[in-house]
Amino acid sequence: MTTKYPNGPTILVADDDPATRANLALLLRSEGYRVTEAADGDAADRALGDPSVAAALLDIKMPGRDGLAVLRAHADRLEEVPVVVVTAYGGSSAAIEAMRLGAYDYLTKPFDLDEVLLTIRRALTQRALVAQVQALSADPLADDPDPERDELVGRSPAMVAVFKAIGLVAPADEPVLVLGESGTGKELVANAIHRNSPRAARPLVKVNCAALSPTLLESELFGHEKGAFTGAVARRRGRFEQAHGGTLFLDEVGELGLELQAKLLRVLQSGTFERVGGEETLTADARVVAATNRDLRARVAAGEFREDLYYRLDVVAVTLPPLRSRKDDVPLLAEYVVKQLARKHGWPGLALSPEAVVALGRREWPGNVRELRNALARAAILARGRVVRAEHLAGDDTAVVPVPPVVVPPGAGALDLRAAVAAAERRVIQQALEQAGGNRTRAAELLGISRRQLFDKVRAYGLDG
Repeated sequence: MTTKYPNGPTILVADDDPATRANLALLLRSEGYRVTEAADGDAADRALGDPSVAAALLDIKMPGRDGLAVLRAHADRLEEVPVVVVTAYGGSSAAIEAMRLGAYDYLTKPFDLDEVLLTIRRALTQRALVAQVQALSADPLADDPDPERDELVGRSPAMVAVFKAIGLVAPADEPVLVLGESGTGKELVANAIHRNSPRAARPLVKVNCAALSPTLLESELFGHEKGAFTGAVARRRGRFEQAHGGTLFLDEVGELGLELQAKLLRVLQSGTFERVGGEETLTADARVVAATNRDLRARVAAGEFREDLYYRLDVVAVTLPPLRSRKDDVPLLAEYVVKQLARKHGWPGLALSPEAVVALGRREWPGNVRELRNALARAAILARGRVVRAEHLAGDDTAVVPVPPVVVPPGAGALDLRAAVAAAERRVIQQALEQAGGNRTRAAELLGISRRQLFDKVRAYGLDG
């Protein structure tokens, strides 16, 4: 085989799984790279100290030191030795924390081999990018989800891009505009930005701009003096004052009227404002994260939103994808929500049946993650905190498509959820292919997934024979 980079740079592959290490090493060597391997965090830590190592693929979950600890130990060398972190878990915490600590990029298992090679090439030629994602040290976030705190969850390319974007913007102090349909998790993005910013120890204050009248909203944002209006019986500090030193989250900012838009613009530009009914000019030190499900460009064109305010808010934008465009994340999200419900209500037996998981994947979820959470909460109640079946999800609509039951052979041991889900999914795909007469494009449409996703699943389940 002709290698592309003879005598190429040395890449560290650090993973506790021997098969993963071997496959990655074979791939990299086939491209002409030299490879050194590490089976645990301590070995990875030593290897990263070797000046011959030019870049690294670093697993987050390893014996001894985990990947995040290794990143911290080598924070001062990450511009010289770009590190790409990898993990099998699809939650946001690991991705955001790794990017915040200075990792060059973030990949999830199973790997797309072309993506691995492309990422390594980029890392070796664009090392300066790492400096942009370094931030102040903080307590590490666990790789597993925290059941007491909502977080963004997903391993789809669109969500990994969101995690990376948050990791990049969190350390800065500029406004951030979070875009996305209702229910996609825009507030969770604001939480993550604040939690991973230098302002994390200060307040995160939230205001829903669509929930109040313009008069009340102005008082809510800027405060008021005693007697400023009927009912103002005492001076009140506004949200900008309450968020001093921290972050102010303006949800549904697209609903602001033009007069309030002008006052918000002034605060963003000069950092000053007055309370309603007051004459004293106050200073605001709050980072603004704004969110909307509206098309602000269209509102600007219609004269309903100030163009100068739009550009002041849109210094950095984070766009959340709708759930229907990342269907592969639905099982992961559902598992995460069920764990939260089980902990919240004390239901240790709460679980999803394989049929329920497949049924969830067949729905369009116009209400996005919020709708999924509500559907699972309702289903869990109907299931009395035990196993949620497909019929518990049907509700009063026909959005759930019946799927073949998963049959456990007599005498079989405990049912393995992942294997059962895979078996049910294989049968549904096979039925779709048969219904479509072997036309994979049509079968993908029937299943509500992309052709590429179908091709990958057909190959994975051995249905291409």
